[in-house]
Amino acid sequence: MRDVSFPARLARVEERLAQLERTGWERDELPLYATAFTAMPFSDSTSFSTLLENTFTPRTAGLTLGLTFVGDQVAGVNTGGEWQVLLAGAVVWSGAVAATYTVQYAVTTLDLLPYRGASDLLIQIQTRRTAGATTGGRNGNGGSIGLSPRFARVA
Repeated sequence: MRDVSFPARLARVEERLAQLERTGWERDELPLYATAFTAMPFSDSTSFSTLLENTFTPRTAGLTLGLTFVGDQVAGVNTGGEWQVLLAGAVVWSGAVAATYTVQYAVTTLDLLPYRGASDLLIQIQTRRTAGATTGGRNGNGGSIGLSPRFARVA
């Protein structure tokens, strides 16, 4: 027979809470959709162009992003550039892609509290080329900046 006394129920709730604290809270992945049909989205544009995006309803306080960038090499010249993350059209995180022909990683947690009332929040990840070859490459426009998401977790 199950004990229905208050102290027994409280003990079960406390044990369940302790178990949750030991295992951590569940996190959900946010998919990011490429805007081009390539295995790794890339752009050789000298102005910012969106490579990944999604529209979602923020229900948590933060979004943890892990991104991977690489500038390619055209005729022995390394490509460098910049990247930025936009929420609702405003830049909330940005950085540089060094012209070293090496993979670079970036990780942060974006604050979603100012957007909690939004029903459709657009996230965009953009890149642009600022250094490197100006001819040749995949499309004849010079070097490209490649971008790949490692993870996007709402927490």
